[in-house]
Amino acid sequence: MIHALIIRELSTRFGRQNIGFLWIMVEPLLFASLVGLLWSVIKGPEEHGISVVAFAATGYIPLTLFRHGVQRSVLVFTINSSLLYHRQIKIIDFIFARFIIELLGCMMAYLFIGVILIATGYMPIPSDIRLFLAGWALYALFCLSICLVLSPLSEVSEVMEKFIPVTTYIVLPFSGAFNMLSWLTPSMREFLLYSPFVNGMEMMRKGIWGEKVTAYYDVWNPVICSALLIAVGLPLCRRVRRLLAVE
Repeated sequence: MIHALIIRELSTRFGRQNIGFLWIMVEPLLFASLVGLLWSVIKGPEEHGISVVAFAATGYIPLTLFRHGVQRSVLVFTINSSLLYHRQIKIIDFIFARFIIELLGCMMAYLFIGVILIATGYMPIPSDIRLFLAGWALYALFCLSICLVLSPLSEVSEVMEKFIPVTTYIVLPFSGAFNMLSWLTPSMREFLLYSPFVNGMEMMRKGIWGEKVTAYYDVWNPVICSALLIAVGLPLCRRVRRLLAVE
């Protein structure tokens, strides 16, 4: 069912013209590239011994996953409510389908820009690919858990529907996209370690640069936070399902 919903969503959103579904990769790729170029003009080619372009790309592509995932989860049940006529389709399938599309797009963009940066010498070959993938998985899991909560909330409250897009900007200082914890003061470092985003981002960057950077992270932080949000989100989705009118 999720695979069928993904195909339907891709066809509806991108159609079959030009590059079609590849736009899911182009959007985060363009965003990360432009930000990286802007940072290199403002800050110079390197900061703390790391390429500014590579640092921006490794921060903004995961951030794009969060922003797009949240934006696509707003009112997703109402938009697709007619499909609930088919008993095989569950309400959370809509969230999974849209999030998987964003996840695949960001992964493709990450791989594409990573190959280019490595080939041009701006980024090293990942020092610990397993740590990088673990960080990416934890970051994505936490993003999904947030969508599972915000999506049903957007259905029951018009205020929440309007406020949810704002959360993508509120989260920016706590995303870990702009700096590493080792560059901050000890008090600020301890505070940001409570953010699951920061922990996942630190793991990814440590996996890429290895001994060249000092990373601080707690694997259990995003795991526990994701589990708590999922425990809240799934009952909310079930409650909203009872309120939806199937046409």
